[in-house]
Amino acid sequence: MHPIAAWRRLLAEFLGTALLVTAVVGSGIMATTLSSDDVGLQLLENSVATAFALGALILTFGPVSGAHFNPVVSAADWFLGRRTGTGLTAADLGGYVAAQTAGAIAGSVLANLMFDLAPVTFSTKDRSAGHLWLGEVVATAGLLLLIFALARSGRAPVAPAAVGAYIGAAYWFTSSTSFANPAVTVGRAFTDTFAGIAPASVPGFVIAQIIGLLVGAGLLLALYPNVGQAADDIVVPTERLSS
Repeated sequence: MHPIAAWRRLLAEFLGTALLVTAVVGSGIMATTLSSDDVGLQLLENSVATAFALGALILTFGPVSGAHFNPVVSAADWFLGRRTGTGLTAADLGGYVAAQTAGAIAGSVLANLMFDLAPVTFSTKDRSAGHLWLGEVVATAGLLLLIFALARSGRAPVAPAAVGAYIGAAYWFTSSTSFANPAVTVGRAFTDTFAGIAPASVPGFVIAQIIGLLVGAGLLLALYPNVGQAADDIVVPTERLSS
């Protein structure tokens, strides 16, 4: 038996991230269609659909790739695992980030097409403000703390429910509605709908997410000094299948 082939892991990351963004964007479009006069209800519908979809996608693709679907999760996995020889290699990291970003863009295009919109409609929704960037730092650092704490404490099997619940809640307790994911942020620039973000706002969000990565990694090392030993179990352990 051998580790899962690289192309299978990259395909899982591409598909998982694509379907995650499709869920985010598609549920946002549906929410504005069904509840056109109530923004609070729109956000509730969007967050619930996203939380459930994320949990289901982790269950579906986790055994193949670990179900990162997020460059900051993959980067933390690589960084924290370096000292113990666990987690992603540098080459794996590059492949994961490329697959996740391409998948996120494809997911927006798919959602646009499903709702009879042009394949690409660049968002005009400005999200450039310091309080939103702070929200992204908090959301990203919290996500990393949750994922790696679960793995380090041997509770990775509950990650699908826990991560879905965290993102669903963070829609509401962060000012930015918790993008917490550079690939998803890029993908959401390709749709001028409820979940969109203007291309000019993307760099600020990504920088904030990288800061959240650094904060989260630092806190993890302080709380769980040997957290790198669990890097192979992020977000969930992968199966050892013949390639």
